Amino acid sequence: MANLEEARELDRNWSPMGRRSLFELPVGLTYLDGNSLGPPLRGLADNVAAALQEWSTDLISGWFGTDGADGWMSLPERVGSRLEPILGARPGTVVACDSTTVNLYKAVQAACDLSPGDLLTDSGNFPTNLYALAGIAHSRGRRLVVVEPESIEDAIDSSIGVVSLTQVDYRSGRLHDLWSITRMMHEEGGLSVWDLSHSAGAMPIDLASNDVDLAVGCGYKYLNGGPGAPAYIYVRPDLITDLRNPIAGWFGHIRPFDFSTEFLPDEGIGRMRVGTPHILSLVALDAALSVFADVDLAHLRSASQSLTGFFIELVDRELGSVVEVITPRDPDKRGSHVSLRHPNADKLIESLAAAGVVGDFRTPDVARFGFSALYNTHVEVMRASEKISTLLRSWPQQG
Repeated sequence: MANLEEARELDRNWSPMGRRSLFELPVGLTYLDGNSLGPPLRGLADNVAAALQEWSTDLISGWFGTDGADGWMSLPERVGSRLEPILGARPGTVVACDSTTVNLYKAVQAACDLSPGDLLTDSGNFPTNLYALAGIAHSRGRRLVVVEPESIEDAIDSSIGVVSLTQVDYRSGRLHDLWSITRMMHEEGGLSVWDLSHSAGAMPIDLASNDVDLAVGCGYKYLNGGPGAPAYIYVRPDLITDLRNPIAGWFGHIRPFDFSTEFLPDEGIGRMRVGTPHILSLVALDAALSVFADVDLAHLRSASQSLTGFFIELVDRELGSVVEVITPRDPDKRGSHVSLRHPNADKLIESLAAAGVVGDFRTPDVARFGFSALYNTHVEVMRASEKISTLLRSWPQQG
């Protein structure tokens, strides 16, 4: 079994990252599923309660604010501005709204307006993304080219108008080279649309310096915004005024309360909004993002790589002949979760939950474990690996 002092020493090395006390986590539970749903911040109920009180006192005037305070109307842009440093985006390029799938649809359709050619994605993309891309390709009369993840760069040529990928593979944890793929698309005259759901909040992304065209992502994984938290959409600054939102909703209008019968898009990123925003959910996401205000994302990434690397090391040491690690061992080629392949992965996750370790299962045989350096520790990693080892070694081995 692993050495407890080894784990404690690693935690001492990464102690500046420790923000565990800021989160509501049940005592005795090892939570390794923040890649699916992050935990709430302590005091979040107070933020939501304050919004409810504002609703009860201000009623309809809450949309525009009172006594000089900003109203709910601008909350999607204000939350977007909190996201910009996390995403490495320039000011005025991110707005929080809608769901990831809706934002992906808007982003890819808008990119197709500007870039003729086929759509390219990989077979490891999240299924809902594949569904949306197939629908867009059908409606546009274009091909959807689907290749294996490692073949993406080979598939990029002048016939591809838009590539749409998830930066971190939801199943394996494999990390795409965002800079290289975006650059290759530009060299061929195409555009890139990235889904950052499994990377934002776990690593630096640097959309601006990587010249990314469009990006989307959810607010409920490593950003800890709560179940069903609003998503976000990013547009490269020089593309904003050329972009047509394919869902022309009234909150994307430059003056929504003029109730004009003609759609005039907002001049900035607000044009990517559609309908009435979900205010209470935005309040929760806004509060959750405050934890990143003083986080060094490069340090966060290094801490994450230490956690995932330690887990892989322990699994290899104890279970190398029992499970298959399908996540890349190269720390620069993986995200912040580690996936193990085992024929009874579903039973493993269920048994671990009963033992106080929460991961998740992905069909047909993958057990996933997510590590957020904001609240997970190396001691937790060691305890989890011990319980995995104890369980698997107690089961009859399949030959």
